[in-house]
Amino acid sequence: MPYYLGIDAGGTKTRCLLADETTILAKAMTGGCNIVRTGEAQAREALHTAVHQVCFSAQVSPGQIRAICIGAAGAARPEMAAKIRNILAELAPEIAKTKIEVVGDTVIALEAAFGAGPGVIAIAGTGSIVYGRDVDGHTARAGGWGFAVSDEGSGHWIGRHAVSAILHARDQGLDTKLTAMVLHAWKLTTIDDLVQQANSTPPPDFPRLFPIVLRAADEAEPIARDLLADAGANLAHLAAIVIHRLAPHLPAGMALRDMLPVAIPPVATTGSVFRQSPIVRQVFYNTLQASFPGIDVRQELADPVEGALARAKRM
Repeated sequence: MPYYLGIDAGGTKTRCLLADETTILAKAMTGGCNIVRTGEAQAREALHTAVHQVCFSAQVSPGQIRAICIGAAGAARPEMAAKIRNILAELAPEIAKTKIEVVGDTVIALEAAFGAGPGVIAIAGTGSIVYGRDVDGHTARAGGWGFAVSDEGSGHWIGRHAVSAILHARDQGLDTKLTAMVLHAWKLTTIDDLVQQANSTPPPDFPRLFPIVLRAADEAEPIARDLLADAGANLAHLAAIVIHRLAPHLPAGMALRDMLPVAIPPVATTGSVFRQSPIVRQVFYNTLQASFPGIDVRQELADPVEGALARAKRM
């Protein structure tokens, strides 16, 4: 019986699905395996552990797997794809490298949301990116250029902007509930400590502050709520860029019912920021509806690992 493995290799966690032709047999989750962020050794450990776990649960050896598809940030670069493919090939030399597909995380997310059809997927987790495809197969992207210069609306972006907001409030002689919460999360005692930590090299774990911002927003902290609203608006702006690139003749502000030959692709979302923050989801939806009245923004989040599994089965 043939077996198929789908892997979503995220910056914070790695998720696997093992299936036969009809049934998902096992799932596994380990730590992040983004080679750029964590290094090749940690990525290897996370990937090997995840595959061993899922195979053990299903009582299947890695050598019995017919095809693997893995989606990972940065995997569009040939040198990165080659490293990931080699790491997976170490687990099962019986699997031909031609049966190990390495694609970007955007590809498996779009697959999970829309299959082979048109659509736009907004991804916001540790990092962020928006990616889309039209009815003719043309693709476009926006954002996702790395945490230092891009990744708007991501967990890293929210964490970094939380520290900036705290310091801006301090400049105005204001103290906020978020200040104490961030200091506690990073085990610091003073603002000076916070400044030193935020400017350290390598950078601190800014995504770890995202749950802190969520909790502060739940406690009606205005700065935290504004940060999440800004994240939703930034992600909607990226999605609008992709929509306009896929439908360049789209008249501004025209409702779908008024459109003749122009078709707006549907939009879906995925990632921990969308999953955990109702404010981000609502602002994202409202902003896109204001720009494209009647646009189909899917309420259910896509699950990229399911897209990876679907692509593995097609191999």
